[in-house]
Amino acid sequence: MPKQLKYDKILDALQKLLETKELSNISVSEIAQTAEIGKGSIYYYFSSKDAILEALVERNYEAPITTARHLAEQREISPFTRIFQACRNSSAAFLKTQPSTTKAAPERAFLHQKYMNHLIVSLKPVLASIIEQGIAQDLIRCADPVSLAEIVLIVLTVKMDNTLIPSTADEIEQTISALVSLLEKGTENPAGSLNFLMAQL
Repeated sequence: MPKQLKYDKILDALQKLLETKELSNISVSEIAQTAEIGKGSIYYYFSSKDAILEALVERNYEAPITTARHLAEQREISPFTRIFQACRNSSAAFLKTQPSTTKAAPERAFLHQKYMNHLIVSLKPVLASIIEQGIAQDLIRCADPVSLAEIVLIVLTVKMDNTLIPSTADEIEQTISALVSLLEKGTENPAGSLNFLMAQL
């Protein structure tokens, strides 16, 4: 069996098991059995169950991260639009792979933390690059693009996926409206000039 196929089968097996079981109740042996490969083969690719989960999270969010990188190249589009689109696409990807609602709250929180960590680490440099392009185009004034990217990421992802701190539609709109207002002030754009971003929610 080709190496990549076996690697993918291991990730597919964990994904399938997570649909009905808590991560803490899934063993490496069970992953191997579900993948129809020997347990020893697992350790050729992964050092532990946690390493398999990390790889699964990375694979599940490969598409929105790739989309964000593509957006970073679309310099004719407003940098703010690209930032919001990248965050929205990533949150939508999380919701598609969200574990069953029958899972215990600690399990959901743990998986969400894994997603958030991967998203912030992967997307932050992409969004910082978009902000830097906006600075070069004199559309944004900002002394710390990396920190601004992280702030925007945290607020948008938490509010758009709406699982970590569940909110009503009105509460989400109010929070993101406040973020837009802060972005206008923080990047020296006129008040109301970024209101078009609200249409991207």
